[in-house]
Amino acid sequence: MLAEAHVYLDQLRSEGVDIPDSRYSEISSEIHSSGSYRMNQLELLWAAKLAWRNSEKCIGRLHWENIEIIDGQSAKSASDVFQLCVEHLRHSTNSGHIQPMMSFFPPSKGREKVRIVNSQLIRYAGYKLTDGQILGDPSQTKITQLALDLGWRPSKAKTQFDTLPLIIQFPGEPLQFFEIPSDAVLEVPIRHRELEWFSDLELKWHALPAVSDRTLEVGGLCFTAAPFSGFYMGTEIGARNFGDIDRYNMLPIIAEKMGLDTRKSDSLWQDRAIIELNSAVLFSFRADGVTIIDHHTASRQFIKHIENEKTKGRETPGNWSWLVPPISGSTCPVYHRSYTKEKLCPFFAKQSS
Repeated sequence: MLAEAHVYLDQLRSEGVDIPDSRYSEISSEIHSSGSYRMNQLELLWAAKLAWRNSEKCIGRLHWENIEIIDGQSAKSASDVFQLCVEHLRHSTNSGHIQPMMSFFPPSKGREKVRIVNSQLIRYAGYKLTDGQILGDPSQTKITQLALDLGWRPSKAKTQFDTLPLIIQFPGEPLQFFEIPSDAVLEVPIRHRELEWFSDLELKWHALPAVSDRTLEVGGLCFTAAPFSGFYMGTEIGARNFGDIDRYNMLPIIAEKMGLDTRKSDSLWQDRAIIELNSAVLFSFRADGVTIIDHHTASRQFIKHIENEKTKGRETPGNWSWLVPPISGSTCPVYHRSYTKEKLCPFFAKQSS
């Protein structure tokens, strides 16, 4: 741990961060006396910046320097973690003017780990019905059942868009769920600028994507709970969350409303429906003053990020299958190039069980 901590301080110095010599000895003393150490605000902030910059799946990295943090290393309970997650949601949502954020909760100590079980801080429930159908988000059926098993009950009649509680694991405590207050979840009703019937579908989506099931490894520490939020690219909602056949699967319904022939694939009914669905998402978010970006703009910004990094002598890691948008891929500049697969530190890792 000591060697990795010092390597991280050296890395920060190489980034131009002012790290005094005394910090090296402070960390050494802390590790020798306790077996670990606590990062300060500056070190956490740069951990967040660098982890975002190194995130191979993220197309929005042009903005990596604009992230803010919450230091939750002093959390003593699952309740403390939850309260800070709510603070994260409110501050990052910022009345629709999304502020990228990362929160840091106590790093793991051996088998003692803080974990947020949810894949994102905000997700919609997926209920398995008696007839085999699913009400809500099919990708969330497992955690929905876990929440129900823990005693959670929706406050109103079940709908397609019930916000799941946060399920948190804290050392020495049983697995617990916590209801997210409604004022911490900004939602956007989806409508279309031209198709008046679109509002009748009663679709909506939450404004803030906040990934919460990844581990951040940095400086010899392992933050098993470090939720990170940015802003949506429209296709994440329109093409994937609403469009995927194993998610809300809205394309057949929208195509029927549009009067398209769904019997033949060469009618391109899926393509035409998915374009209008994504157009509706972008229109709705922008009409409500909520930060969102279209896939063409995001692609151009990512190429700009690559160019910026190149001037600093840095390669930009990337995962092509994640960076290329799920619609109109070849019309975007990110499609026509390859990316280095080098893993850079600090980085987000898959959460271990």
